[in-house]
Amino acid sequence: MRQTIITFLLFFCILSVFTVKAEDFLLSTPNTSLLLEATKGKPLHFQYYGSRIESPSEVYNSGTALWQLAYPAFGIETPQEAAVRVTHNDGNMSLVLLFDKLEKSKDAASETWKFILKDPVYPFQVNVCYKIYSDVDVIETWTEIFHREKKPVMLYHFPSASIPFRPGKQYLSHLHGAWANETQLYEEELLPGVKIIKNTDGVRNAQTDNPSLMLSVGQEPSENTGAVFGATLIWSGNYELKIDTDYYRRSRLFAGINPDASQYSLMPSEIFLTPPLAITYSVEGKGGVSRNFHRWARNHQLNHGTQLRDILLNSWEGVYLNITQDIMNRMMADIASLGGELFVMDDGWFGDKHARKTTASGLGDWMVDKKKLPQGIEALVETAKKNDIKFGIWIEPEMVNSNSELFEKHPKWVIGQENRTQRYGRGGHQMVLDLSNPEVQDFIFGIVDNLMTKYPGIAYIKWDSNMSMYNYGSYYLPKDKQAHLEIEYHRGFNKILERIRTKYPDLILQACGGGGGRVSYGTMQYMDEFWTSDNIDAWQRIFIQWGCSHFYPAIAMAAHVSATKNHGTGRVTPLKFRFDVAMSGRMGIELQPKEMSENELAFSKKAIAGYKKIRPVVQLGDQYRLISPYDRQQDFASLMYVSENKKEAVFFAYKLQHSRNQMIPRFRMAGLDASKKYRLEEINPEDKPFGLQGKTVTGKYLMEEGVDLSLTKEYASIVVRLIEQ
Repeated sequence: MRQTIITFLLFFCILSVFTVKAEDFLLSTPNTSLLLEATKGKPLHFQYYGSRIESPSEVYNSGTALWQLAYPAFGIETPQEAAVRVTHNDGNMSLVLLFDKLEKSKDAASETWKFILKDPVYPFQVNVCYKIYSDVDVIETWTEIFHREKKPVMLYHFPSASIPFRPGKQYLSHLHGAWANETQLYEEELLPGVKIIKNTDGVRNAQTDNPSLMLSVGQEPSENTGAVFGATLIWSGNYELKIDTDYYRRSRLFAGINPDASQYSLMPSEIFLTPPLAITYSVEGKGGVSRNFHRWARNHQLNHGTQLRDILLNSWEGVYLNITQDIMNRMMADIASLGGELFVMDDGWFGDKHARKTTASGLGDWMVDKKKLPQGIEALVETAKKNDIKFGIWIEPEMVNSNSELFEKHPKWVIGQENRTQRYGRGGHQMVLDLSNPEVQDFIFGIVDNLMTKYPGIAYIKWDSNMSMYNYGSYYLPKDKQAHLEIEYHRGFNKILERIRTKYPDLILQACGGGGGRVSYGTMQYMDEFWTSDNIDAWQRIFIQWGCSHFYPAIAMAAHVSATKNHGTGRVTPLKFRFDVAMSGRMGIELQPKEMSENELAFSKKAIAGYKKIRPVVQLGDQYRLISPYDRQQDFASLMYVSENKKEAVFFAYKLQHSRNQMIPRFRMAGLDASKKYRLEEINPEDKPFGLQGKTVTGKYLMEEGVDLSLTKEYASIVVRLIEQ
């Protein structure tokens, strides 16, 4: 009998060896691969992310496998930083996540791999998900968290992703700034400790920091060489990007919703879906990472991402709130005469009892001010048609003024607290509506729906948001779920935009957040473009747009030409310089055309015609950043765009600082086909074209040797179109 038992046990052990073995999972885009490993009933390991490999053996045989938990949980090995942290209904704070199975799904453009991880003691599950695109080198990753315990489980930390890196020096590139100076580029070496990039605004999430980063591996950041990892979070609310680096320079990125004041009571069978983190990798430096994100954004993230954007005139800096029917009609005729395609009427057109005469009144009362517009919006739409242009309008639907009929009728629709004095924002009377409330969601959808129903000729809406979340509290949410407010606000925001997109798929939406407060993919999954900054000073915009381009494509970057003396900085720059800077993004105009001279109007007409020639390459091409404005030793900046087939390109150069006997660098290009010949044509010349006009040069020479440019004047600039011969 004893011998029989021993034989059975030996057979079982041998059987286990052959039936329970580790499995490798290789997830690949055209040029990158991510490798995971797991055994059923064992943890899921993150082994590799980098250049494309054809077999896991390349990683294992080279000894470079990471052997790091793909989604570490708190409670057993507590000294290490964890991704997910919970408290079960019995008070236990531990969580063990073991691989159970893999589920796959597929669509025309991507494949989703869902790794099912389960706790062996509690009925608690985390699905770690990866979406792999077949046409771009971007992978989206997120988690689905749920349980079947008898009572709620409290979630305290719940990032979308946990990404480990090999030991070694890492250099961080990220964006930071403030209102009117957004998306400034900062770069630093990651030293042992924790680096956190976060947002706590509550409404907008990009005016100070941005939910995006790059890590240059083993060398300082370089534009077109070196291995670089990139990540950007697809979430419109508060976030936290945390990089934990230990003594051995082993780093791990945790990225997701900011858990501060947002602990979440997860009900049985409720699925908590974290926002996707988009990641990419390139051995072509930061520029390669940028180009990967740009292609992904155009092909899969932005609305109408491959549709050319119109050249517009926005009324804001032209007239501010002083809107009248005659002024709007005149501005529409002016932009049409210059070759523009769209007019956008900004703030100041609405309100009855509380007319929008200042920023302290009217928000929430989205009826036409008949004193300003006696013929109404319908007449403006008709005027636009007569001028053969489109018509757009400004709204700020998430906000309300205390001086409004809406607040008088619904005082509990705002975010606020019963026993605290309400704090106001812009104009001293502004508050944020509570988007966690379904009635508020219906109201905000109704703003757009009513406008589009009454005035179906509206082609474009500028959606603004000029206030942070104060008085953290909801009159709608129950007392035990007040910490859900920030999350539920953005869930409500997404629901509204999904409804708008479903009913009005052709409507162009611009995301504006008091300037660049909504420059993030969390918003851009529903929008077509963003307002990059309220600061349209051309000199400062070079820096703002340079930083922004690290993660966001030119087609989404609204860049406007300001008045001669900029309203924000007082800087006076040439009209050509202002146009040349705006041409590197989605070009528009924001001034009063009737105040321009005849020469300025003639130049503007020529510049708009020139932009139409290069628009397809700028908005849909691959970007190459050449000379950084942040390199103050150069005093110049340059960049270029190249068409996918490399038959056409557009080169930009700007002079940032002027001095006598100034050294002017050789301008070397990038991204061209070395075997092709290109004819050089200046776009937007001030008087006579530059000295290389009509000359033909090989792509090889332009990239290796470059060209000399005579940028001798203050605020000198040039735009050159390259056409294959």
